Amino acid sequence: MSKAEILEELPKLKPEERLEVLEKIYQLEGIAEEAWLDADDPLTDAEKALIDSRLDKHQRDPEGAI
Repeated sequence: MSKAEILEELPKLKPEERLEVLEKIYQLEGIAEEAWLDADDPLTDAEKALIDSRLDKHQRDPEGAI
């Protein structure tokens, strides 16, 4: 399946399937954390905490997002 096909299918996923995709993305971030950060302008601890908090909130209530 091509990237374009995957992106086309994402909106068709059920909420629990979207959550599963988000969890996999989160796992990938942990594996390649350094690749996600700009070495010249890394995230602060406060920014990381905010991202984690928002992700946690979304995982608890994925239907609450717009």
